[in-house]
Amino acid sequence: MKKGTFFLLCLEGAILSFSVAASSALVPSIAKDFSVSEFFAARIIWLYFLPYGIAALLYGPLVRTFNAKKIELICLFSFSLSNLAAGLSRSINLLFIFRFFMGLFGASVIPLGLILISRHVEEKMRGRSVGFFFGFTFIGSLAGLFLSGIITWRYIYLIPGLSGLLLWVALYFYLPDFKEEAAALRFNYLSCFKNKTFFSIFTYIFLISFFYHGIQQWLGVYFSKSYQLNQFLISSLIILTGLSGILGEFFGGVLADKFGRVKTVNLGISLMIISAFALIFKLPLWVLGAIMFIWGLGWTFNHAGVSTLLTSLPEGCLNEAASLNSSLRFVSGGIGAHLSGLLMQRSFNLGFTALGAGLLVLLITGGLNGYQLKR
Repeated sequence: MKKGTFFLLCLEGAILSFSVAASSALVPSIAKDFSVSEFFAARIIWLYFLPYGIAALLYGPLVRTFNAKKIELICLFSFSLSNLAAGLSRSINLLFIFRFFMGLFGASVIPLGLILISRHVEEKMRGRSVGFFFGFTFIGSLAGLFLSGIITWRYIYLIPGLSGLLLWVALYFYLPDFKEEAAALRFNYLSCFKNKTFFSIFTYIFLISFFYHGIQQWLGVYFSKSYQLNQFLISSLIILTGLSGILGEFFGGVLADKFGRVKTVNLGISLMIISAFALIFKLPLWVLGAIMFIWGLGWTFNHAGVSTLLTSLPEGCLNEAASLNSSLRFVSGGIGAHLSGLLMQRSFNLGFTALGAGLLVLLITGGLNGYQLKR
């Protein structure tokens, strides 16, 4: 794959991610603007996650039959318009609708990126490429988080909307067709799940995403209610998870290539467990910042290791794996954010304890320790 082409795909990932992490930090501001409760405004999170997760199942198989470039152009254009409409929304219900469409069309980016890396990058370099690709998504997240603390929430959707339209022009002229021999449209999910390795990996992905987003998506509300922090400080703390996330994706990919993918995965979840239980305690602001840094580092070590594992799955399941990866992460994340909200409304300590215990059980029970492709 040419460097220019790969760079355009990385930019697309950054634009996709610009508002994802920032949205959880903006919930208090959006709630205030529309005069609704924070728990009601937080629906913008799962109303993005669930359609994203469902739509992602389609894009991998579609690439077998239709030109990947055309799919990306249609989806990026629609995603950009949805962002613009969300930023201009005059009611909370309109914002909910356009967040739904943002998830629906944004789901194409990650599956295509993983498919192209697996097919056009040699095995020993895939961890670095995966880390670089997802590192750009965290750069986008970090930029959105930083700006969320100093500009109105509407611009957090207007900026990726306008940037997406500009990138659409570049992709139209410079993105290759990636044409392959057309095949009949088919979905191999059932046959792939008969493979024990495939089943094990995606069970793990579902659970780790459930626990992660069950905590991550409520951090903004937690900092607001438990520490009475203003929007700037809330965004600053969540920025630390994005900053460490950039490092975690880049270095996690290198660790996955050098020391083994499963070891990198387990190192990541261990750091997440430490962070989750630390949030139970009332901490000084500087310690809370350190915990957020460790939390983001743990998640991205885990994410880079698991994503690199996917590129080594059998060719017949590669497209399904790329789509299912995004699908499960967002469906599970949406479910996790929604259900954990029931716990968080009762007690944040109860929520962090339950989700931290879930991460600990996932580590102890072995997770991916039996996975064969450890190179």
